[in-house]
Amino acid sequence: MDVTSDKDTLPDQVSLREAWLFWFKLGWISFGGPAGQIAIMHAELVERRHWISERRFLHALNYCMVLPGPEAQQLATYIGWLMHRTWGGIVAGVLFILPSLIILIVLSWLYIAFGHTSLVAGLFYGIKPAVTAIVLQAAYRIGLRTLKNPGLWVIAVASFVAMAIFQTPFPTILVAAALIGYIVGYIIPAQFMAGTNHSKLDRSYGPAIIDDTTLLPEHTHFRWSRLLTVITVCALLWIVPMALLVSQFGWFGTLTQMGWFFTKAAFLTFGGAYAVLPYVYQGAVEYYGWLNPAQMIDGLALGETTPGPLIMVVAFVGFIGSYTNTLFGTDLPFLAGATAAVAVTWFTFLPSFLFILAGGPLVETTHGNLKFSAPLTAITAAVVGVIFNLALFFAYHVLWPQGLLSSFEGPAALITLIASVALFYFKRNVIYVIGACAVMGLIYSIVWR
Repeated sequence: MDVTSDKDTLPDQVSLREAWLFWFKLGWISFGGPAGQIAIMHAELVERRHWISERRFLHALNYCMVLPGPEAQQLATYIGWLMHRTWGGIVAGVLFILPSLIILIVLSWLYIAFGHTSLVAGLFYGIKPAVTAIVLQAAYRIGLRTLKNPGLWVIAVASFVAMAIFQTPFPTILVAAALIGYIVGYIIPAQFMAGTNHSKLDRSYGPAIIDDTTLLPEHTHFRWSRLLTVITVCALLWIVPMALLVSQFGWFGTLTQMGWFFTKAAFLTFGGAYAVLPYVYQGAVEYYGWLNPAQMIDGLALGETTPGPLIMVVAFVGFIGSYTNTLFGTDLPFLAGATAAVAVTWFTFLPSFLFILAGGPLVETTHGNLKFSAPLTAITAAVVGVIFNLALFFAYHVLWPQGLLSSFEGPAALITLIASVALFYFKRNVIYVIGACAVMGLIYSIVWR
């Protein structure tokens, strides 16, 4: 199905400066978690600017959804690399996260300094139910773009059941989905071929700079020498700061353990920001005790209200953990928190640049190759089920904060319902919904609590 485009001719090539200005702007306006950020990039790069075609965009997205880490930031890095080589990818990826890092350091300090007040507590009572509705909407929006036929729906439901009921590790779900996608794509290729569904998702927005038939630029060709260079540089960028942390604080120091834990999180967790959060929760709250469950959900709420990837909640975790542990002494708690926020951000996002810059050439060679694209599509469908499971995870902690044997939070349930209606039916902006829910929580805390 084609849609009318303002441009019937191929758009002009984009200069590196123009691209950098766009990525800088995107870093400040990319609200709404990964689903919202991907939607913004799709609207700007595919529909409006015609930098990349719909199918090339979704092919890159499928790869990023497979990777551990934040898919929206990785997608920005991938498109930046595709258009302007290595530095284009680095700048796109860095500018995507830099504004949110700065904002979260400030908000984390305000939270830890004034979060005990009744005003802030009331605001967060309303924000937490809104976060639950937002995560649920994320599952819906990604599913709307991904689940194009009954087979993909079956994969999504099966992944939800596997994780919610049988506690199946996500890497296992990932492998199973990829295997199913490969087999079904071989036996029934129509299930995974673009264009088999004549829905509104299968569109052409006119000629693009990187179109379906565009020849691969030279820098996207795979070369062993380039792969080894990327791996070596990224390894040094990890080894040097980790060695400095060990020399200053020892292996069991808080900053060192944060660097090691978030490195593992970056490599061992799949499905993007929403899928990684249960792992971060388990490690940061239950194992290391850097913060408590309520603070973790509050940190997610702050992450939802700031631009950039939702996984930037790791900056909040690092800040709170180092601030409360007075890592640099009682006189410098803010410096300790800010240092930890920067450190965990470095260790969390460095692997994402490795995955894109090293794996991009391999992925570009699979464009249009069904035996590679079918497993990617199946994995993306599985992620939808995982995100829906995460929505239930947060709903449980919001509605029964002390466990199922405790009292049910009726006001929180009502706010969740209102937020869901606003997001799903009235299509309200996520920031407005969070603001309205914060006000409702504040009113409830003042009048009835």
